[in-house]
Order: sequence, then structure tokens, then C-alpha cells
Amino acid sequence: MAEIVKRNKALSVNPLKASQPTGGSLACLGFDRAIPMLHGSQGCTAFAKVFFVRHFREPIPLQTTAMDQASSVLGADENVIEGIKAIAEKSNPALIAVLTTGLAETQGCDVHRNVREFRERYPEYAHVAVVAVNTPDFTGCVETGYAATIYEIVKALVPDAASAGTKPGNRQRQVNCLVSPMLTPGDLEALRDLIEQFNLRPVLVPDLSDSLDGSLTDDDFSPVTIGGTPVSELATLGEARASLIIGASLRKSGELLQEKTGVPSHYFDHLYGLQANDALITTLADISEMPVPQKIERQRAQLQDAMLDTHFMLGQLRVAIAADPDQLNALIHLVQGMGAEVVTAICAGNTPVLATAPVDSIKIGDLEDLEVMAKERKAQLLIGNSHAVASAERLGIPILRIGFPLYDIIGGYQKTWIGYRGTRQTLFDLANLVINFAHEEIEPYYSPYAQKPESERQACSPSCH
Repeated sequence: MAEIVKRNKALSVNPLKASQPTGGSLACLGFDRAIPMLHGSQGCTAFAKVFFVRHFREPIPLQTTAMDQASSVLGADENVIEGIKAIAEKSNPALIAVLTTGLAETQGCDVHRNVREFRERYPEYAHVAVVAVNTPDFTGCVETGYAATIYEIVKALVPDAASAGTKPGNRQRQVNCLVSPMLTPGDLEALRDLIEQFNLRPVLVPDLSDSLDGSLTDDDFSPVTIGGTPVSELATLGEARASLIIGASLRKSGELLQEKTGVPSHYFDHLYGLQANDALITTLADISEMPVPQKIERQRAQLQDAMLDTHFMLGQLRVAIAADPDQLNALIHLVQGMGAEVVTAICAGNTPVLATAPVDSIKIGDLEDLEVMAKERKAQLLIGNSHAVASAERLGIPILRIGFPLYDIIGGYQKTWIGYRGTRQTLFDLANLVINFAHEEIEPYYSPYAQKPESERQACSPSCH
């Protein structure tokens, strides 16, 4: 059980976390023909858009209610209602997610009431799904905002089995997958391929691998997302054979989905490492009633060989990690499973999964805390997002880039970390960082009875002879 050390500073220095509205927007972007609308000032939306564009290198559809001084004081209900109406009229989206910001929350907005008022005032837009989510950016992080949005989408758009007449197992090969924000578009593609090898049909909620995978389209411009999970698919979740909940942050959403539909949920905190992936493969084999395909057996054997090859470099390695809760927990299990020692663990937010992580303590803090603690504890390798690169340079240690945002490398959003193959490549990447970055090299020893190399004899002073 890890001790959770809460922040005691009055400010964040070199912040690690990104805001909850950013996480909520990311969840919305995984649905087809969707658009997030942030209830706040224009700067709140611009901040999130910059992060997304630099990370995914794609045009990102985001809207704002554009609160100003007057609406911040007198109320901005009309901004929300008319903003939803304008988007529904001009863009004809399938889904609008109304996400609050710190400004709107401080002002005292009630976006759930605003959505009800919009429905009463404009019944002609009943075909447009609208979901309101409280995501203040003065608390939480990307992961908590993402999880809150998925919960509200399941609550509002997945029909109850009793009222909809759905029955678990009607679609014998369908498997629902609620996926954490720690899974990249590349991870989601790998997860889909893995499930399909068991002759199952996965429905990913949400599916960033289809909307933010970097593929070119015929459209020059679209005001809404292109690709992702169709909103209509949410009505079929109650007929699936099972639900896979990937990420501890989505446990509450998984429990709600099971309560509404009766479809049994299977929970996985992460899919990093041999043990976690064994649990997933065993579950898929049970659901499909099929033996594990030979191809997957071979990938498992390849991972075992990679573990043997890399344990010389990773065993007793002193590692510092900074990430959101789900990913931090996953990385701790991965590196400790290889014999490394996590000497510093910094998290962007506090969630229940952190207490179960196999480390002495986890600090809720920023990248300044990471840098100070990593230096004190003589860390040899750092794991974090692109904001942590400067810290690694000052510490003089290598960094494995992972998380959000990744803006100083190309294709970071598409990298695969999960599964046997993803874990295998991650171990190779970690080992190569250690090999290519010298640590406390031992000076060569020359016997006094042996002749020194010519270059060193010339460098010696006369007193050496």
C-alpha cells in the first residue's frame, strides 16, 4: 500500500497535470460526428486546443461559450443554451459534450439545468445528443475529466435494459470496451486486433483510433469529428456478451454500465506487462469459448524472451515516474516486474488506485517535485511526458516519453504500449536508453607491470616514469 503525499505548496512549478476539460474533450473526440463545447472564456478552449494540436498534429473541433466579464458576473445560462443551438443548427453533430471550466464553476453555473432548458426551448434538435459534465480545471486532471465524461455519456445515452428491451448476449460476438485515456490510438488498434483474433466484435467507447489516428480524409474541413464510435452504437451495449473495463479510473462507469444493461463487466487496471495481459487473454478465451490462438502464444513467448534479454539492464535500475494515476500505476507494475526500483513517483491527481500501487509513497505534485526528488534519490532514468524532458536534461539522465502531451516527437500518439507486443517494445526502449546513456562508468585499470598505451604514456608527466 502506497502512502499518498499531498501537495503543500501554494502553487505549481512546471505543472505536470493538464486540466479536466481537456480530458473531457478527449473523451468526446472519440465519438463520430461529435464536438466538445467548453463553458468558459475563449482562453480556456484555446489552451486545450493547443495541447491537442501539438500532440495529435491534427485539426481539432472545439467550441466555447465565450464567457466575458459581464456573463461571468451576471450569469451565462444564455451562452450555454444559445451555444448548443448554434452548434446543432450549423454543424448537425451527433453528440455535443458541454464541459465546465474553472471560471464557469466558480461563477456557479448549472449546465445540467441548461441542457434541460435547451431541450424545452428547441425540441426540433431532439435528434442531437447533448451531455453535460462538471469538469472544473482547478481540481483533478486529464484522467478524471475523461472518466467523468464517459460516466455521463453512459448515464445519458445507454438505455436501461428494462425500458429498451435489450438482453445480454443477444449479440453473441459483441464485447463492449470502456477504455482509459492512457490507451493511445495505437493501443486501441492493437486491442481491437487482439479481440478480433478470438472471433469477437469489439465496440470501443470511445474510439480515438478511428477519429485521431492521423489518416487523411476526402473532406477539406469538418466542424465535427470524422470517425470514432457512432453514437448509435451506445444503444447496442445492452445486447453484448461482456464488457471489458480498461483502466481503474473507469470502474465507476463500468459498474453503471452493468447496472443499466445487465451485461457482466470485467475490470483491468491496465494492460502493461506479462501478468496483466495474461489476465486479459484468459478472459477473452473464456468469453469466446475458444482456445488461445497460436499467434498470441508466440507473442507471449517473445515477451518472455525480451524479459530475459533486458533484465540485465533494468534490474536494480533507479527510476523516477511522473504520470496520471492509471498510467503511473501501470508503469510502476511494469518496471518493478523487471526488478527496477521506483525511487520517485509523482502523480497529477489523487485517485483510489494509487493506494494499491506497490511503492512506498506517491506524491501528488508537479515536475519541480519530480526533479528535486529524483536528484535526491539518485534516479538513473525518468519516465514522463514532453514537459519532463527539460527536467531530465538538467538531471543528466535519459527519459522515456509517454503520456500526454507528447509534442517534441513525431507519432508518439500512435505508439503501442499494451499487449505482449507493446510491452516487449517498451522493455527494448527502456533497455536501449540505459545502454546508450552512461551511468557511473568504472575507469579502466592498468597494471603497473603492464606497458600503458602510447597515447597515455605521452600524456604522463616526467614524474610518472
